[in-house]
Amino acid sequence: MSDSVRKKIAGPADAPAEEEAPRIIGADASLEDEVYGATLRPRTFGDYVGQEQIVDNLRIAIDAAARRNEPLEHVLFSGPPGLGKTTLANLIARATGGTLRPTSGPTLEKPKDLVGILTALEHGDVLFIDEIHRLGTVVEEYLYPAMEDFQIDFVVDRGAYAKTLKLPLKRFTLVGATTRAGMLSAPLRDRFGIVHHLEYYEPAELQRIVERSARVLDIAIERDGARTIAERSRGTPRIANRLLRRVRDYAEVRADGVVTAEVAGEALRREGVDELGLDRLDRAYLETIAKQYGGGPVGIAAIAATLTEDVETLEDVVEPYLLKSGFVQRTASGRKSTAAAHAHLGIVMREGAQPRLL
Repeated sequence: MSDSVRKKIAGPADAPAEEEAPRIIGADASLEDEVYGATLRPRTFGDYVGQEQIVDNLRIAIDAAARRNEPLEHVLFSGPPGLGKTTLANLIARATGGTLRPTSGPTLEKPKDLVGILTALEHGDVLFIDEIHRLGTVVEEYLYPAMEDFQIDFVVDRGAYAKTLKLPLKRFTLVGATTRAGMLSAPLRDRFGIVHHLEYYEPAELQRIVERSARVLDIAIERDGARTIAERSRGTPRIANRLLRRVRDYAEVRADGVVTAEVAGEALRREGVDELGLDRLDRAYLETIAKQYGGGPVGIAAIAATLTEDVETLEDVVEPYLLKSGFVQRTASGRKSTAAAHAHLGIVMREGAQPRLL
């Protein structure tokens, strides 16, 4: 087949294509997010947008600890990815004057990995463990005395000659972050003095985040453009910043660098993101339930097989936002699509008949 024929079949180079790359509205951090994250993260609690009650309670706890001249109690943040758990850990370290020592649960495979980090901590440092629910059982048990008594127990020799040596640690603050609070063991959860669950953001809050990020990145943006991006960001700041960067690219090439509502809408349409922040996989998931299974209920395994996706991907990546938005219901007999989903997709559901498009 010649190149000219291929081009005719494929269509124009700038036409929207089916998504094969990682989802642009996925909340998991990419390398690009990590690079830009350091630049866009607030430097003080005053610059932090959203989660007002949590921020206020943290500031009170930090001020109280400072007046007692002692480190802040251990803090646990839970909630979906991309809502600012790492940012809050950074702000705690800055506010307390300590150094942030970041790590993650999966990287701490053996007790010696944890011991090396703990013994290097200085007084008042903040140890941040991301995805703390993925700590191994043995490593987690080494963490208990470190959190409670600021010491590590070493067992020397074996059998009748075994001895336990206690290695003292400098007082530190552990900040744990998890996207699956239910997977935390009760003994670990109980050792945190401060526990907060982060909620999804409102569009008005996300608009403020987009406008602030645009100022930091020197992007010309109108309020309506920022609002358009915010409304399609699925309540997640990380996604809002990612969409802003994609819209910026389109604006620089096709719209003289100014992000308006029309420019943002067209840029996100090309990325496959609709007015409610749903992408191709979201819509395919809903259409599978509504069209092929009559609105449900249907088991998640059947949906995964139809879409040729992993069950874990659907449960962890696709369903949370659809459940929050009221597009899907989880029942004892399976998943069901709702009237809101049918209206958004333009599907008419008739009792006893197959659904049809409007």
